[in-house]
Formats: sequence, structure tokens, C-alpha cells
Amino acid sequence: MAKLLGALRRHVRTAVQLGWTALTNGYAAGFAKGTIYKGELKRVCVPGLNCYSCPGALGSCPIGSLQAVLGDRDHWFSFYAVGFLLFIGALLGRFVCGWLCPFGLVQDLLHKIPFPKKLKRLPGDRVLKYLRYVVLVGFVIILPLTVLDVVGQGSPWYCKYICPSGTLFAGIPLVASNPGLQAALGWLFSWKAAILIVLLLLSVVVYRPFCRYLCPLGAVYGLFNPIAFYRYEVDADKCVSCGACSRACGFGLEPDKHPNSPECIRCGACATRCPGGAISLEQGKNHHLCLTYQTAILPQCRPRFGCGLCQTGVPCESARPLSR
Repeated sequence: MAKLLGALRRHVRTAVQLGWTALTNGYAAGFAKGTIYKGELKRVCVPGLNCYSCPGALGSCPIGSLQAVLGDRDHWFSFYAVGFLLFIGALLGRFVCGWLCPFGLVQDLLHKIPFPKKLKRLPGDRVLKYLRYVVLVGFVIILPLTVLDVVGQGSPWYCKYICPSGTLFAGIPLVASNPGLQAALGWLFSWKAAILIVLLLLSVVVYRPFCRYLCPLGAVYGLFNPIAFYRYEVDADKCVSCGACSRACGFGLEPDKHPNSPECIRCGACATRCPGGAISLEQGKNHHLCLTYQTAILPQCRPRFGCGLCQTGVPCESARPLSR
């Protein structure tokens, strides 16, 4: 039983990813019939990159929803989609990427495949990591707004020409179950399939290449990492600068120095591997209160109270003792 509980703790994130993917793609009839769900739940966005056209999808992708409105000739702004992105970003940041994205799960599983030499990053990473912002601004926002057809309608450029998640979870299942679609395949499907194959192969060698370089949803959520409700704190008193957190990070970040980097997907590997428990979701020690306690209040209360530095909930962090 102890071994089972230990295994569950080690794979809790994978279990959450699998459960969330199954929950948000639970329309089994869609896979069986080669159709998509069109019920009322499709009006609701899900936090991750979950394609509207996936046969099993019960909700909508926020990026796809935003593009659908931006490209509509009767509308130019989606208050719902933008508000949803702002709310989820302010609440969770890139926690969504690490725990609630189906395509992130696929990349995680592929990276577990043994390979002679894994890479922390691709050559040119310092430039490539900004490519996701180019995709966000260019393909998600500007092109749908400016490149219009004869009736004034824009196209969902990102979904149509780039999105590998849509190709994997929507395009391939629908094509596989519809002979009519198979007969109509052209260069566009080949292009998107090529993007998907390249990213899947890279995922074996490099940790989450799509999330790192191309995902516009991650670009949005990453902007909120430093201010999101769900964020990391580093206790300087516990950190010994051993580098264990950096070695554990799949992205090769330095969580002890930049715990809320826009690239961090909140996988929790750094906090788990930290030998001193310096990285957590809680506020670090309030050094000002501790100093006040030690210099002003402690002398009045000896020997009832110690310095408190060896304790978890020291008096200066909870409630100052009253002197009489």
C-alpha cells in the first residue's frame, strides 16, 4: 500500500492531466460517429488548448473562440473570450499549461521515451522563445482582423494554418472516420500534419517544444505568472543555491532566482526536488516582522519565547506575543 501511495504521489500531475482530458473530451459518440458535439456546453470555454472540432470536445478553445469573433464581419471584439483569458490568467497563470492542457499531456508522455541525449533547449532558444508572442499577435489577432475575404470575413489563421493540437485531436480523427473528407484532402492538411509530426518528434528530445516556442495561449497566461493568485515563493533562508531546482526543471529555468518566469508551467518539479523546501505556494518569511520580533518584543518575553527561527509557524509570523 505504501508503494502504491508513493507511486500515486509521484504521478499525481499525470493523473490530473488524464482526468481533465477525459472530462473535457468526454463525448464518446463523436469519435464513434465522426461528428462533433454541438450542445450548450460548447458555449463555454475550457482553460487549455482544446479544439472545438475535436469529436469528443465538450467545450471550446479560448484561442479559437477569440479568433472566431475577431474574424466575424459583424463583430470586432470578444469580451467573453478576452475576459475568460484574463480571469484564468490572473487566477492560475501557466498552471493551466502544466496541468490542464491535453496537448501538453501528449508532449509530456513523448518526452518520457528514452533518447541518447535529451536537450534542455533548442539552438537559438533566446530568440525562439519569443516566437509564441509573434504567433499570438500576428496569427491570432492581426491577420484575422485585417485579411478579409470578399464579404468582409476573416479567417482563424492560427487554427487553420498552425495549431497542432487541432490537427491531432480534431483533424486526424475526423478525416479517419469520414471518407468524404479523405477525398477532399489537400496541401493544407499536409502542411499541418507536417507541423504536428515535427513537434511530436522534437518532444522526444526537447521538453515541450510547442509550449516553449509556439503556443499563443501559453504566451497569454505566462504574462500573468508574476501576479497570478497561484504563484511560487522562494524562502531565502531555506535556499542553499544547490541548483537542484534548475536541474529538475524541464525548461532549464532557475526557479530559485526567477520563480515566476513567464516560461514556467507550474509543473512543481522544482518544489518537489528542493531539499530544503524553499519553493512553495506560500508567502516566504516576513523578514521585517521577524526582525521587529527579535529586537523589540523578544527581550520583554524571555524565557517564554525562543527566537523562533527553527520553527515553521514562529510567533512573529502568526501573532506577536503581548508584553505585560
